[in-house]
Amino acid sequence: MRWALVKVCLAVTAMVVVAFAVPLGLVIREMAGDRAFSGAERQAASIGPTLSITTDREQLERAMSITEPGSKGWMAIHLPAVREAGKAVHPAQRIGASRSAAEDVAATQRIGRAYTAKAPGGSVLLQPTALASGSIAIVEVFVPESDVSNGVATAWLVLAGVGLALIVGSVAVADRLGVRMVQPAQRLAGAAQDLGEGKLGARVPEEGPTELKSAAVAFNSMADQVVQLLENERELAADLSHRLRTPLTVLRLNAASLGDGPAADQTRAAVEQLEREVDTIIRTAREHRPRTLPVGAGAVAGCDAGEVIRERMEFWSALAEDEGREVRLAGVDRPVRIPVARPELAAALDALLGNVFRHTPEGTPFSLDVHNGDDAVIVLVSDAGPGIADPEAALARGNKGDRAGSTGLGLDIVRRVAESTGGDVRIGRSVLGGTEIRIWLALNGGRTSRTSRRTHRVVRRPSRLRRSTPHPFP
Repeated sequence: MRWALVKVCLAVTAMVVVAFAVPLGLVIREMAGDRAFSGAERQAASIGPTLSITTDREQLERAMSITEPGSKGWMAIHLPAVREAGKAVHPAQRIGASRSAAEDVAATQRIGRAYTAKAPGGSVLLQPTALASGSIAIVEVFVPESDVSNGVATAWLVLAGVGLALIVGSVAVADRLGVRMVQPAQRLAGAAQDLGEGKLGARVPEEGPTELKSAAVAFNSMADQVVQLLENERELAADLSHRLRTPLTVLRLNAASLGDGPAADQTRAAVEQLEREVDTIIRTAREHRPRTLPVGAGAVAGCDAGEVIRERMEFWSALAEDEGREVRLAGVDRPVRIPVARPELAAALDALLGNVFRHTPEGTPFSLDVHNGDDAVIVLVSDAGPGIADPEAALARGNKGDRAGSTGLGLDIVRRVAESTGGDVRIGRSVLGGTEIRIWLALNGGRTSRTSRRTHRVVRRPSRLRRSTPHPFP
């Protein structure tokens, strides 16, 4: 925008300079020529009084010598022949150095007025003058080309300098105006980008042209409203989470009265874990801290996916055994480092496995496979249930679909965990006949090519999960 304004101003100023400078230069040249010929006419007229008195050659030569053209040899007098009784008494004579042609002198005598003709090195002015005898003498004054163009080159240089100065000045003014307009626009664009990247403190100085100033005021007002809305949402989340403390307290008291046994211990541990999760939600909402890590930040706060998956599968295996579900687990026999925080991965796994238990009949088998590649880790959760009719709608946040008792947030939690690494989540048909949810966790900040995602061959190595004494999520 800035350079476009400069170019437009440059073009307009150049057109104006050319439109005025070229005609003015031509007028200056015409004025210089008129000035030279007007001076020649005055010099020629200065000989007129002498010619009206005498035609003596010596006196005329003396009169010419006192003039500037005559002293330089640029003047001549053409006297006609004197006739008496039809006979030539004195022949036509020429006094001084003449540069004009005979036909030009004859033409001047015939028309009876001043005449200008070309001559070698310049021009000649032929001025007719009446003699006492009534005949016409011609005074010739030579005007060199240097006198005709005297001062024209200097005037043109001055005009060119003035035009160039105008162009440079207009470009400088346009550049300053462009900066005054472009810088506020750039600041506004930068602040909008920062706000889009989550920098909620981005604001724009309310300065510049009236339109951009109004845009800056509107942007700052919008940013303040966004911050206020987010603050309200965080406070609402904290308040809603805080309301869970009362039923959790009752639940904890009831769990304490269950006595001893694995089921009672598991229930009490689950209640404690639920209380910790509620505290985490409240603390996170009040501290303005996102629940998922940004892309590329997981490498610092990662975890061993194999260890987390084994722990969560052992937790859910107790319920699977009670419902008669066959469970298969593969790919967790060695460490699998992923750029996801341990609580985030555990929450995603609990959401997926919880969906299996909630939305498939009892006795439906399911499996969990982990595939570790050079640039990504793939987690597959498969079941033999009825499947998902609309996978795209199931991934939309808050979409319950036709599932009774669903909040529509479980798969969204999984999707956000995958996208925090630069990966994604896809839903398809499993080899067991039901749903297969594939979690792609990128290991290099999301630079995995789409081709490698499509052509990655998943090799299943199922193994029977060793059922051990279930224990709660630590």
